[in-house]
Amino acid sequence: MLSRSVDRNRSIEELERHRWPDPPPDSTPLVRSVHELRRRAIKDLTVEDLRRLVSQDVGLPWLLPVALDFLRETAPNEVETGWYDDDLLSAVLTRSEEVWREDPRLAIHLDETVRILTDLSPYIRREVDAFRATLADVL
Repeated sequence: MLSRSVDRNRSIEELERHRWPDPPPDSTPLVRSVHELRRRAIKDLTVEDLRRLVSQDVGLPWLLPVALDFLRETAPNEVETGWYDDDLLSAVLTRSEEVWREDPRLAIHLDETVRILTDLSPYIRREVDAFRATLADVL
């Protein structure tokens, strides 16, 4: 389990030891949401919250392991139900090359998880192919 060392009782703000100022009053809903989610304990984040934060590159050292564990744990259900959380998978797959090169074991874990899945949509398949092509020397 990749996220074993992540203290899920703490927020990204606590783990980073950096409090962001409140967003300006005219901020977009996305900006307000990300600010609020950084203050929430990781254990209280939903899958959609994880997707939102990961897709904004917020808290990746802690949230990527949590997201990757979730994706791995739910992958076998895809075979049974024919459904998989493509949004979180897409958010994870599309992180920058540098993120994966900083911790190649995360990239390998993601690649192994994707290999479990049997019915990926065409757009996710393209993201998987791009991920693998970019990190072929790591995988």
